[in-house]
Amino acid sequence: MKKVGFIGGYEKTDFILYLSKLLVEMGNTVLFIDATITQKSRYTIPTINNVKMYITQYEGIDIAVGFENYNLIKQYSGIPMSSPINYDYILIDVDTPNMARNFELEKCDHNYFVTSFDLYSVKRGIITFNAFQEPVNMTKVIFSRKVTKQENEYINYLTKECKVIWNEQATVYMPFELGDQSVIYENQKAEKIRMGNLTNQYKEGLMYIATQLTGEESYIQIKRIMKKIERGI
Repeated sequence: MKKVGFIGGYEKTDFILYLSKLLVEMGNTVLFIDATITQKSRYTIPTINNVKMYITQYEGIDIAVGFENYNLIKQYSGIPMSSPINYDYILIDVDTPNMARNFELEKCDHNYFVTSFDLYSVKRGIITFNAFQEPVNMTKVIFSRKVTKQENEYINYLTKECKVIWNEQATVYMPFELGDQSVIYENQKAEKIRMGNLTNQYKEGLMYIATQLTGEESYIQIKRIMKKIERGI
């Protein structure tokens, strides 16, 4: 089992869902934990549940909403407290120090800071980094139309006092395109994950991160699966 943290105030629910879809189509079991303040998945993912805490399935992905720690998920699922939550990948979306501590992001196999360059997104991430007592390896996922060296260095400057070790060689640059937003909104209304009309840069970013999580040897398989999803198979 691998645990993967996604940190920051940038809206990343759909991004994590699309990444989860790739992992599921590779034959993995995936749990996506929405532990953010807004819990956007509560409103964009279809469910018959109208309760504080629930787990629902969407496109083969198990999605946990409203839980404050792993033990509550175990209790809900009937898993003994001494047993692990049995998934190939657990993806955790947080934007507060409390949730970062509760879900032990310091112990995750991978951590990603998902942000744009607006101050809310950046500073929300910085606040969340305050949960870390020990240095944590972190990869940036930057959503922007155009990334300059100065903007990237600005993030490094703002986070220089944080217990974060940036994996600069693996920074992921994602597009901030209206076309991608339109596709995401249409998918929400259709209650489907469809990637065919996303920009190539967006899809390449997803495949790059999926490769980081699954290993370089998986890249050819990931490309093949992306083509399958594009065709709606």
